[in-house]
Amino acid sequence: MARRLSTGIEVLDRKLDGGLPAGSVVAVSAPPASQAELLLYEFTSARETLYLSTDRDETAVAEALERTLERTGSPDVRRIPGDAPLDHSRRLFRRLSEDSNLVVDSVDLLERQEASRYRNFLNDLQNHLYNTGSLAFLHCLDGRSVADARDLTEHVADVVFQLHTEYTGDTVETRLAVPKFRGGRALPETIKLELTESVRIDTSRDIA
Repeated sequence: MARRLSTGIEVLDRKLDGGLPAGSVVAVSAPPASQAELLLYEFTSARETLYLSTDRDETAVAEALERTLERTGSPDVRRIPGDAPLDHSRRLFRRLSEDSNLVVDSVDLLERQEASRYRNFLNDLQNHLYNTGSLAFLHCLDGRSVADARDLTEHVADVVFQLHTEYTGDTVETRLAVPKFRGGRALPETIKLELTESVRIDTSRDIA
């Protein structure tokens, strides 16, 4: 079995049989109005992280990390400009050292580039992750305007996390599904999350 790396969230690691296989690309699909960034922030606690932001500037991301109540890391936050975003992102991720994280928040700007160039970008990313034993988390906005290349992103991804938000009466419920997991097993059930100022996983149905 491939070496596993912690997500930074202990309960999630247990459900994933020890974490994520080193070298994996993880697509994190979530509605734009969700608190998905809290997951990304907690992923940074596990190891050195390069955080590429395509929507917000470095200061906004750094301030959001500081406001997060749970333990987070101190990622190297870089803003990806709208001109030549694939080239800028490639140049930065090639600096990843052994056993590192890459977070792309969000990947939508990259998905909207020319299809063959985006495919090459993903292939280069996979090769670099394999060579360094690192992980990449691609934040995929699942909103009203989804990029045409989303199918490619999820097909190339080794692991897919899907966040679903439901409104029942006066409560908001968020569930995490893991429908795809190369090198491991996809989860047969969803995981109930509490995403407020931090990430909480409902373990009330767990035995032990």
